[in-house]
Amino acid sequence: MTTTSLDKLEINKFAKISALNCNGDLRRRLLDLGLIHGTTIKAILKSPMGNPIAYEVRGTTIALRKEDSKFISVWI
Repeated sequence: MTTTSLDKLEINKFAKISALNCNGDLRRRLLDLGLIHGTTIKAILKSPMGNPIAYEVRGTTIALRKEDSKFISVWI
C-alpha cells in the first residue's frame, strides 16, 4: 500500500483513511463526518473548477475543499 493525501485520490478510486494530520475544529469536523482510521472512502465527483471534491464515505456523500483534504492521509 502507498500513502498519499486524499486530495490526490483519482475519481472512482477507493482508499482507506490512515490518519488525520490536523487539530482543533477541522479535526473535530472530519471525525464527525466519519473520517476515522481504517474507513473506506471513494472520490466520486470533482467540481468544474476542481474544488470542492465529493467523496462517498459510509454510504453518504460529502464534499471537502482541497485545502482540507490535504490533511487526510490515505492508503491506496
